[in-house]
Amino acid sequence: MSALRLSRIFTSTALATTAALGFAVFSSLAVADKAQAAGEVIVGLVTKTEVNPYFVKLRQAAEAEAKKKGLKLIARFGKFDGDNEGQVAAIEDLISAGAKGILVTPNNSTGMLGIIKKARDSGILVIALDTATDPADAVDATYATDNFEAGVKQGTYAKKAMGDKKPVLAMLDGTPGGTVDTFRHNGYLQGFGIKEGDPVIAGSAITNGAQDKGQTGMENLLSKNGDINVVYTINEPAAAGGYAALKSFGKAKAVMLTSIDGSCQGVKDVKSGKVAATVMQFPYKMAVAGVDAVAEYAKTGKKPSGFINTGSELITDTPMAGLDSKDTAWGLKNCWGGE
Repeated sequence: MSALRLSRIFTSTALATTAALGFAVFSSLAVADKAQAAGEVIVGLVTKTEVNPYFVKLRQAAEAEAKKKGLKLIARFGKFDGDNEGQVAAIEDLISAGAKGILVTPNNSTGMLGIIKKARDSGILVIALDTATDPADAVDATYATDNFEAGVKQGTYAKKAMGDKKPVLAMLDGTPGGTVDTFRHNGYLQGFGIKEGDPVIAGSAITNGAQDKGQTGMENLLSKNGDINVVYTINEPAAAGGYAALKSFGKAKAVMLTSIDGSCQGVKDVKSGKVAATVMQFPYKMAVAGVDAVAEYAKTGKKPSGFINTGSELITDTPMAGLDSKDTAWGLKNCWGGE
């Protein structure tokens, strides 16, 4: 391909990207102008992705609570799990739009510190939902699952459920650089009673919490070691991909999968036996608490602070002695903690 043609392609791509970003900013500013004209307080929500069911629930809960509280919600998101630049641009957009508060699930726990500081220096309340920043006090407060504890619950269950069987463990991890991924991974290891580098671990794969990458990662791990009999997964989409791979290898019944999320579909997968257990989170609670905090800040100037644990519950139909758990009937009534 000629240099001239390459130049034209790059120029065209750059123009398209600039146009898209410009439209997003224009759209937010137009919404902001209407909100300000109506005397509404703007609350921004920036999630890791648009399509992950977990973040869809988070957004739906925030939208409902913002409407209830008389706030105007502007929702933005990264293009993919790990899109730090997209999230930074989204917060920049919300600062320009005049947001009173911003709720963010950071893709990278250290990669957004600069833009978060800029927002807070502008008088905006910034709250992390689901994923803590590093350091944690980079934001005003964090509403999230104690992800280390959730990982411990998953790992402890898996270890007990294995009984006397010698474990050959595969780990379907999330996205490097996020506290959620690190805490869940390390918590699982502690619950399972092993440390990083233990020979029990047959291998790991980065899934970015996505089903397709979970399936590819599991296929690659099984190709290298057919003796794998227990699998850690960062979330339920990764678990669904892992199960698909196990099924294609004829190993679905021989390998135990566990996960974290607690979606209605994830609970159904536990009920059907695809997943042995999942640890339910409560994103509905996170979103509602975050929106309520912005409403209070707008009204009184009062800010929340510190880490607020929104809880987790182990869900399984095969309970283990000494472990608190709920069955799938309870799980289906309470999946993700809300309407």
